[in-house]
Amino acid sequence: MKNEMLHIFRNTPLGKEACLQSLYTCRMLGLEPRLYLPAHRQFLFYFENDVITVELDDSFLASPESAREHALALAKQYGPSVGFLSPTQYTASGLPDIPTEFGLMCCPRSIRDLSKKIGLGYIGPGVRSIVKHASFPVFIPTKVFKEWKRIVVFFGGSENALSALRIGFRLRKESGFPLQIFTYATTKPKEHYEERMKEAGLLSPVTSGDVEWLFSEDTPLKDALYAIRHDALVVIGAYGHGVAKELLFGSMMEKVQTILPNNLLIIGPHVNAMWWLGEGMKKRGGRKDQAS
Repeated sequence: MKNEMLHIFRNTPLGKEACLQSLYTCRMLGLEPRLYLPAHRQFLFYFENDVITVELDDSFLASPESAREHALALAKQYGPSVGFLSPTQYTASGLPDIPTEFGLMCCPRSIRDLSKKIGLGYIGPGVRSIVKHASFPVFIPTKVFKEWKRIVVFFGGSENALSALRIGFRLRKESGFPLQIFTYATTKPKEHYEERMKEAGLLSPVTSGDVEWLFSEDTPLKDALYAIRHDALVVIGAYGHGVAKELLFGSMMEKVQTILPNNLLIIGPHVNAMWWLGEGMKKRGGRKDQAS
């Protein structure tokens, strides 16, 4: 895995906001932004278990003559220096083959449908397909750039939720921002979730008071989510225990992403969480070293 964040640059006002969000996130986590300025409406992702054809809408190809200049100006304004991704491999059909060995990828809520059709409450099928197969987490930015200053991990006890929690602890270490855990309990007692954390070796920071645990029960979800701060980066696993159709997120994920306007970091079923915990992220010093 690479210590880089992949961002497909869209040379539009909405694209500017998303790029600023990626640059800020890279700055906070010590990642290197890698921008792809697409020259084709489609490209390929070769994941371990599948090949995905990613289809972009026309806005990603807008004003190519100024795209690089605008991207560099954004980086100079807010964030670290950027690198640009230039595809070197192409299929027989002429589609570029984009590498998949990244630590993180930024996706808007849709990369295929027109932006005007996409609002809070809908994540397009192209983005869902990437989440389902990718070995990296997928970052879904807010429509308008805003700094996140805390991390909230949604924890429902599944294996994917444990991966999200592990990554949340790493994000806290890299950014220096406080971490909260949010659990919306419907049928199981708090002891069940404590036991799941204990088995995974993740309970100690919670019991020591180092991490705040927002535990909600007997409250409608929309009311419980009111406790999530507007400046939080929400980390959540895409799939839970239930049966999931091919492009369907877990039921909790579906509900949360329709209600919360926060930046989301979605942990799919094939995310390489151990890379985030091991030696992969070698570049240190997010907020403390780069806040200048």
